[in-house]
Amino acid sequence: MHRLGKHRASKRRTAHVVGAVVMLLSAYALAGPTAQAVDKTGVFELDGNATHQTADDWDNVCHQVTITDDTQNQFDDQCASANDTNGATATSWTSEPNLNSTIFTGGGSKDPQNISSWAWKDGAGGLPDKDNLLHSFAARYSITPNTDCSATKPDGSVAATCDVLFFGSDRYDNSGDAQQGFWFFQNPIGLAHNSVNGGSGFTGVHKDGDVLVISDFSNGGSTSTITVYQWNHLCKKTGTLLSNGDSCGDQNLETLETSANANCTSVSGDAFCGIVNTTDGVASPWSYGDKSGNNSYLAGEFYEGGINLTSLGLADECFSSVASETRSSTSTTATLKDFVLGSFANCSATMFTNVAAGPVTPGTTVNDTATVTGSSSAHTPSGNVTFYLCGPLATGACTSGGTNLGTGALSGTGAVATASSPDVNTASDPLSPGRYCFRAEWSGDTNYTQPLVEYGGPTGTGGTVSGHNECFTTAKINTQTVTTPVDASGASVSSVTLGSTVYDRAIVTGTAAGGDPTGSVNFYVCGPIATGTCDGTTNTGTAVSGNPKALVADSDAMTYTASTTSGGVTPASVGRYCFRGEYGGSTVYNSSADSAATECFTVTDSTGLTSAQTWLPNDSATVTSAHGSPLSGTLSIALYDSPDCTGTAVTGQTYSWTVSGSSPITKTTTNSTYTVSTSKSVSWKVVFTSSDSNIPGSDHCESSAVTVTN
Repeated sequence: MHRLGKHRASKRRTAHVVGAVVMLLSAYALAGPTAQAVDKTGVFELDGNATHQTADDWDNVCHQVTITDDTQNQFDDQCASANDTNGATATSWTSEPNLNSTIFTGGGSKDPQNISSWAWKDGAGGLPDKDNLLHSFAARYSITPNTDCSATKPDGSVAATCDVLFFGSDRYDNSGDAQQGFWFFQNPIGLAHNSVNGGSGFTGVHKDGDVLVISDFSNGGSTSTITVYQWNHLCKKTGTLLSNGDSCGDQNLETLETSANANCTSVSGDAFCGIVNTTDGVASPWSYGDKSGNNSYLAGEFYEGGINLTSLGLADECFSSVASETRSSTSTTATLKDFVLGSFANCSATMFTNVAAGPVTPGTTVNDTATVTGSSSAHTPSGNVTFYLCGPLATGACTSGGTNLGTGALSGTGAVATASSPDVNTASDPLSPGRYCFRAEWSGDTNYTQPLVEYGGPTGTGGTVSGHNECFTTAKINTQTVTTPVDASGASVSSVTLGSTVYDRAIVTGTAAGGDPTGSVNFYVCGPIATGTCDGTTNTGTAVSGNPKALVADSDAMTYTASTTSGGVTPASVGRYCFRGEYGGSTVYNSSADSAATECFTVTDSTGLTSAQTWLPNDSATVTSAHGSPLSGTLSIALYDSPDCTGTAVTGQTYSWTVSGSSPITKTTTNSTYTVSTSKSVSWKVVFTSSDSNIPGSDHCESSAVTVTN
């Protein structure tokens, strides 16, 4: 990226190709000059010498070019005693390496001819000493308008600044009048080595708006004739009247202004003037030697002049190259003699691009904006900017390659135009999360022909500079995970009985931009716990068997969810249990988890009540004599598991007592082991065996029916 500013002249002592951006600028019709004096602007001295006193002079220009701007150290500190200029927007100072360097040759080397017809040669000799130039210099300033620097344009409008252009040269000998011309080219002009008209050719061509100042000093330098022309292809021949009222001084040359009294020491209120040193011994601030062996200037060996670009309608023009020339006369068709070619300003455009987006989620539209700024407000950059996108990138910028997104058309006014890239990261075509960078490429237009590439800072650099950023980040999309305890059928449960198997079902929700979530879920179970949840911090829990479980997308095209179910968990004890589900995320989605209280369930047990009635049969037997006679003998009682005392007596349930005494006598069984638990009948057999022959014995069978209902 370049800007119009302190730009040094050619970095060689001889002319070479100037690598600047070409810029086409239209000329304007010239109205009569307003009150002004280009030699009295206060920024530059037009006083017939090259040494500064109260304002900038050529020693400052020389210093700036040969020291400050001479990054290749090619000028050997020729003006080390001076300072830089005080704000010149463009400077040029060029030295011829030796006599007879770069002189014109061939019949086509005339000002009305295009540069493709010009020819030059080196060291051929035959050049008159008075036409041999040694140094050429120029400077341009943009200053606040004042009474001596008018900003009124030819159409009557007033510009914000007054642009003035100063130029000059010195020559090898003063033996004759000085007839010189100064070309200011918008295109870079340089020396070539192709064969043209018996010499070598030039690179570059004229553009409408190139400026030619032709000056003639006579009568010892007291009389100055200056004519200002601009290149205009509409001029077909001398005298053609143009639509703006100007006339053509020759083919391709439109006459802007002319004066036969343009000496800076005598002219007043004019937009241009020139001056030569009128006395011998004027000091040169750089290495100089003339034909007579002087290191200072004899009268007429030093020339300088200036023009008010604004009042001449030329302020919007940017000049890449400057050439001073000597000529046989002031005629436009004069034979050109010597020339010194140097670079001047960079007629260029710059491009900045900026992505006005911070981190965005997939599906959030992003585009790039390219701002192209030309060096002239008269020519708005035009055409299309092509945009590319690289990514995802871990670091760096989109310096090459990438996806061609298409173009955006430049639109604007003045020197600034902008273009926007096609949208990326749209809802229908979202970008995967990551870091992406744009690159913008502009091939230039008819005014600014140098292609520009921008990928994150000043043209041709990467990264972020002065707030201009070509990279943005597409962040992962947030998700929501909701988990629910379920049974084997998938129905949600909040309480189960001990011994049941419980599962955790997770549903992960995404967005339309990200689609159905993919990836897996890990499940954990905590419990029994009295309070809290399985939050992973206070209660970390135990991983559920089968982790991780892959998500399965739903079948609904209008929703963006996926689900999965954990392995089964069978609690070993009653209590409160809680699940936790952790979605691990994917290349598109962020992770999420659920450990809410809705993830908890209770494990309970149950009790049953049964009854088992039992009958413990016992019997009581009483033996009685009918008339109260005393009794003696044996009383026995036996239990039978039958209703009629048949069968075998129940083991252990036969009782026998020896009895004697008065009647009646009662005995009772003491059964504590034999029970009856079902409905049935049992019987007791009671037998009295008397030991008194006068009293007989007796027996008895009694039955008991028992009904048991449990």
